Amino acid sequence: MQRQYRYEKSMEDTKQLQIESFQQLPSPSLFASQIESKNVPAVFRGCIKEWKAFTRWNPVNGGLNYLQELVGSSTVEAMLSRSAPVFYGDLRSHERVPIPFSTFIGLCKQLMSNAERHEPAVSDAQEQDPLLSGDAPQKIYLAQVPIMNTEDQERVQLGVLREDIQTPAFLETKELASINLWMNSALSRSSTHYDPHHNVLCIVAGCKQVVLWPPSASPSLYPKPIYGEASNHSSVALENPDFSLYPRAECSIEYSQKVILHAGDALFIPEGWFHQVDSSNLTIAVNFWWRSNIMSSMLEHMDAYYLRRILRRLTDKEMNHILQKASSPSMEKQKMPTCKLPSNGEADHSHCDLVQPCEKSDLQGTDQQQRVNLHLLEPYALQVLHDLVSLVHDRVNLIDQSHLVESTSANDSAVSMKGQYDKTATTNVFILEDDPVAKILWTLDPHTLQNVLLSMAHNFPRTLEALILHLLSPVGAEVLTQKFDEMDQLTTEENRNKFYEVFYEAFDDQFAAMDAILNGKELFALQLDKNLPSMPIDRILTGRFRIHLK
Repeated sequence: MQRQYRYEKSMEDTKQLQIESFQQLPSPSLFASQIESKNVPAVFRGCIKEWKAFTRWNPVNGGLNYLQELVGSSTVEAMLSRSAPVFYGDLRSHERVPIPFSTFIGLCKQLMSNAERHEPAVSDAQEQDPLLSGDAPQKIYLAQVPIMNTEDQERVQLGVLREDIQTPAFLETKELASINLWMNSALSRSSTHYDPHHNVLCIVAGCKQVVLWPPSASPSLYPKPIYGEASNHSSVALENPDFSLYPRAECSIEYSQKVILHAGDALFIPEGWFHQVDSSNLTIAVNFWWRSNIMSSMLEHMDAYYLRRILRRLTDKEMNHILQKASSPSMEKQKMPTCKLPSNGEADHSHCDLVQPCEKSDLQGTDQQQRVNLHLLEPYALQVLHDLVSLVHDRVNLIDQSHLVESTSANDSAVSMKGQYDKTATTNVFILEDDPVAKILWTLDPHTLQNVLLSMAHNFPRTLEALILHLLSPVGAEVLTQKFDEMDQLTTEENRNKFYEVFYEAFDDQFAAMDAILNGKELFALQLDKNLPSMPIDRILTGRFRIHLK
């Protein structure tokens, strides 16, 4: 249950990425600064109606005859789907077959003619080519047939069509990677996928419906493994999704955006945006691909660095989301029974029972000023201190309580405690709601937490040691380090250093304390590996907070 809703925050963010529609084409500078830079799709209505192709290729006006005469002798590569009318990118679902362009045009003509007469479509081409027998015309799609390709000129199959199309004015300064023809004879749907380039899709004839999701919706779309040949495609069959296998997909449609494109319209689809395209009968489109500025400027020797930065940002976002999700109103500064303070301002320990037997030895040897710190705590902070001390004593197995009560020596250290304390791990150490220590830490403001920790360091160092070394779970370590970060931002460097000096001096082995916090934080980060789609968390990811030791 908890995993299905961990992505609600990122899904909520998609609502801010609204697709805009323009009636006029922007200038190259405006497109670059106001549209492309935002990485959000945009629709341009009627922007290609001046193309020669808009009138010459129109099937209603004899466009099929024109295309057959112009490029009918060319051989093109067509997709033959095993799952029509859906065309999946996975090679297991389709095969690429070479056919004469004139053969495909013949199929389109026959389908148009029979549709008008409401008869089944059987063309001469089908009778002559066994490949096109049966319902093959509905299974064939001319997808990404090159009109121009800067990386592989030999793949260009329909270069002569370049004369009938015009690069949109706002792309004049771009270095285009390719221009492609997309043409289907019958209803078709492309599977949900993203492209590695920016894309402008232009509708010459027919109609297309495009459903779009931002890259942040990737978890709900379950992209295929990154090492697969169709890694940019979703694993979810949106026409018949299996929510038992893909539970997060159940909410994906709610946060998608839908665009209807008619002949003459164009759609900017930024790189990384998932899209599913439904095409009406006999639709003709042209698209332009170009590399984004970000991808163009990425140097290969920087890949490992960029990957780590991205993994860190994804991990931090997931961490924050999990903690914020778990922070229900009932957890925010709950109204707990507080210790009564007498009129003289000193804590009434008869009501709080704050000083447990095993901590009496901790108070020995401390000066009066350190003990005053305990009495100066606010009632709420005093109650928190009481609860933390109680948790340590309730959840730690005291092997030899009498020995601990009597012991006041420095030998009563983390080393000896390792053999005497045993954590009662009965809860999920990665879930905030299941961890009483993490829940308490999460509800505290930085100032209160700092006072509580200082009071523990002064008055109950052995309890603080047990709390950090033996009760601090991975989620507790993440919460504590986040609170440390908040403290750092609210205090001066001098006070900050003084706090960490007092905090760590409470431990006989200061490095063991730091290791416990760091190791817990890293375990929490590694657990998020399961929640980040198609990429493992870097196993050597380190904590993002500073270690303060004097």
